[in-house]
Amino acid sequence: MEVVLGVDLGTSAVKVSAVSREGKIVAQQSEAYSLNQPEPGYSEQNPEDWVTGTTAAIDRLIKVDGIKPDEITGISYSGQMHGLVLLDDHNQVLRPAILWNDTRTTEQCKEILDTMGQDFIDITRNVPLEGFTLPKLLWVKENEPELFNNVSVFLLPKDYLRYRMTGKIAMEYSDAAGTVMLDEENKTWSTKIADAFDLPQTIFPPLIESIGFAGTIGDTYAKFSGLKTTTKIYGGAADNAAGAIGAGILSSNQVLSSIGTSGVVLKYEDNADVDYKGALHFFNHAIPNKFYTMGVTLAAGYSLSWFKKTFSADQDFTEFVNAAGDSTVGANGLLFTPYIVGERTPYPDGDARGSFIGIDGTHNKADFTRAVLEGIVFSFKDIMRIFAEKGSDFDTVVSIGGGAKSPLWLQIQADVFNKKVVTLKNEQGPGLGAAMIAAVGVGWFNSLSDCAQKFVAYDQIYVPDSGNIKKYEKMYQLYKQVYGQTAEISHGLMDYRRNLEK
Repeated sequence: MEVVLGVDLGTSAVKVSAVSREGKIVAQQSEAYSLNQPEPGYSEQNPEDWVTGTTAAIDRLIKVDGIKPDEITGISYSGQMHGLVLLDDHNQVLRPAILWNDTRTTEQCKEILDTMGQDFIDITRNVPLEGFTLPKLLWVKENEPELFNNVSVFLLPKDYLRYRMTGKIAMEYSDAAGTVMLDEENKTWSTKIADAFDLPQTIFPPLIESIGFAGTIGDTYAKFSGLKTTTKIYGGAADNAAGAIGAGILSSNQVLSSIGTSGVVLKYEDNADVDYKGALHFFNHAIPNKFYTMGVTLAAGYSLSWFKKTFSADQDFTEFVNAAGDSTVGANGLLFTPYIVGERTPYPDGDARGSFIGIDGTHNKADFTRAVLEGIVFSFKDIMRIFAEKGSDFDTVVSIGGGAKSPLWLQIQADVFNKKVVTLKNEQGPGLGAAMIAAVGVGWFNSLSDCAQKFVAYDQIYVPDSGNIKKYEKMYQLYKQVYGQTAEISHGLMDYRRNLEK
């Protein structure tokens, strides 16, 4: 038996999947690690934890699941995006990695726009946000100058892990795009950005394709892990790009609807011609010379879990969601906006806050639950509306995550989006995408599209109900007005809370 390994390096754990030529996951192991928050808004990890966690998971695949090292022909990666790893001239880690969910860099984001303005958005196709890598690099430069002077190269999490396994420094394009230092259309590091912020060109790593050959297992790591030095390693992808591949989002008629703690709407883009002017994230895809667009709802599944924990903690989760079916389309005239931790797309506003609008004495818990389900989907439609405004159309939504586990919620998506919604038979997300990259790299398939035909299979199909479409369109027109009418109140309330805490 031959297998490839897909290494999914997440924020809280790493999961390693062994996948056969038939696309079957024959074994899977994971290892958790800790998140450090030394100050409010800070989020850091020790990069060594990623290495030891991955090695422990691989070791169990070999010793517990019986995967033989010489059966592992290739390895690739999916990685948490944006995290800043700094190495000295001996490739030793200089400080804990600053992660994607670290929010200390508000001033640096402002500095980037004040310095470069629209030029920055034109080059990177993105507005600078606290989560991205460049603001973190500037924060270190400004707050830890002596340490910054010792920086030889910066990497992202999965690229550092790959370096430790191969001994070779590189960064692949889909993750490099999320640093907001890449000229995305020309696929080069932007010298204009580097010069604007006095960043040495020497600290930028070499770039490779996601399916590009990155080396083989190095001698040191082979002794450490038990893997063979003949095992081939491939670039890998940012977690959202890998997740899109694992969901079969490989053509421009498809959009991914992913409801996790946060929510992601992701669309494949065939070229760089479409320009969303920074309203959406625009990144290089794992497929060579292709791109993807992405919008984010910060509190998608989190809104639902918050509501359940607060008002229905003892109820079974499936029963809790299904009870929303006792309400009606439009939740009997009740609207919910899921801005309970702020929002990103289309409103990049950390002080936005959620609301229930239209409450009266006839509403019951089923109405509130349904309003939450519908409000999350309305927030996704806000993102899809930006596609439509740019003339970028699609006909199929692939739903994954929590939103794909409820027939009711899936039908709500189909009706609100007015699109066909499909689910996956074997939803494995970024880890499967990483394995698919390795499968193409070792030559099992000629392309990721060919691989998807074997590895990705659709399951249930939900089509829009013509009567519900019209009802939801009326509710959505009202939903669109809520942010503009409540933003000033939200900001005032947040100021009030901050003053109370002082």
